[in-house]
Amino acid sequence: MKTARMLGAITLLTTTAFSAQSALAYQAGDIYVRAGFEKTDSSSSTFKVDSEKQSVDDDIVFGYGAGYLFHNNFGVELNGSQTAKQELSGHGTIESTPVNLMLNYFPLGGHVSRIQPYAGIGVNYTNFDTDSNFDADIDDSWGFAAQVGVDLSITENILVGMYGHYAEVDPDITINDKDVGGIEIDPLVIGAGLTYRF
Repeated sequence: MKTARMLGAITLLTTTAFSAQSALAYQAGDIYVRAGFEKTDSSSSTFKVDSEKQSVDDDIVFGYGAGYLFHNNFGVELNGSQTAKQELSGHGTIESTPVNLMLNYFPLGGHVSRIQPYAGIGVNYTNFDTDSNFDADIDDSWGFAAQVGVDLSITENILVGMYGHYAEVDPDITINDKDVGGIEIDPLVIGAGLTYRF
């Protein structure tokens, strides 16, 4: 009985919150910050060491970002994530820290709507490191980046959203003094979290 009452109260509060909310209109001059969790999918990344095929594992990390709209439909965003630790099969762990500088397009910018989609293109920089037991040298990487996402307004300032990032991340790697060449990691990142608009 108590559980039923609690569920009813939660449903009522949620319905009230959504029905009473103010719809959001992204517009020129807006500043926002994002935070959430991301899954980095690098499962398609393979390379060879001594004729043995290697792969890069996935990881789940904390993501963040901040942006500014200089036009109702356009803005810039700087985003990244905490260092991801990804196992190279049979060798050791690489640590990657990405940062993306994006130019975003908001098709509904300037229009009042609870749903605000966006898409962006830009540049990715990824810094690499390895654990102390892994004798490898990995160059940092620069490449193309793209993203798509959608925000749903809860209040005029708070939004929940989902997004996807893609980046060209192709570092050169040397393992045990052997030049392996470039690794095409090219991660696809899927994330979800909260945005606060000032």
